[in-house]
Amino acid sequence: MTLATPVLHTARLRLRPFTDADADPLFALHSSAHVLRYWDSAPWTERARADRFLEACRKMEDEGTGVRVAIDRVSDGAFVGWCGLTGWNPDFRSASMGYCFAEAAWGQGYATETAHAVLTWAFDTLDLNRVQAETDTRNLASARVLEKVGFVREGTLREDCVVNGEVSDSWVFGLLRREWRPSAPTR
Repeated sequence: MTLATPVLHTARLRLRPFTDADADPLFALHSSAHVLRYWDSAPWTERARADRFLEACRKMEDEGTGVRVAIDRVSDGAFVGWCGLTGWNPDFRSASMGYCFAEAAWGQGYATETAHAVLTWAFDTLDLNRVQAETDTRNLASARVLEKVGFVREGTLREDCVVNGEVSDSWVFGLLRREWRPSAPTR
């Protein structure tokens, strides 16, 4: 069962399927140690990783297990990041959400705007009952984004990641359909 990656629009952003042309900006995003300082893997050091990421996006869509959208700023068409729903389980009506944004896009409300658009699509189109997200406990900005769109912090995964020899904890967030408020997000 395939899962079609949507094209979604917000006031300032266009969320769309990835194309091969996204490999270079995707590599620039994921090769930044500062952007990935709270990520669960080390920054990319070879461009081929971007090609493998794009192939994984296509495979996930073909297998019907999730989607990832590239995010462009409407004003100039610049790639600012991506957002995805993975681990889609139609029987349990659940999925996990994740996102990554270029440092130049931080602090502008893009993550909140994107998460809201993806969640609206997920609850309306996929008929999800639950969406889960995780963030490193040091990544307070990401935790705020999740809380702004309605996620509730449910617990802590202690020492669940070791990246470059550094051990870190993660917070688990959940958002249930009955708690979802589809009104416009607060930046």
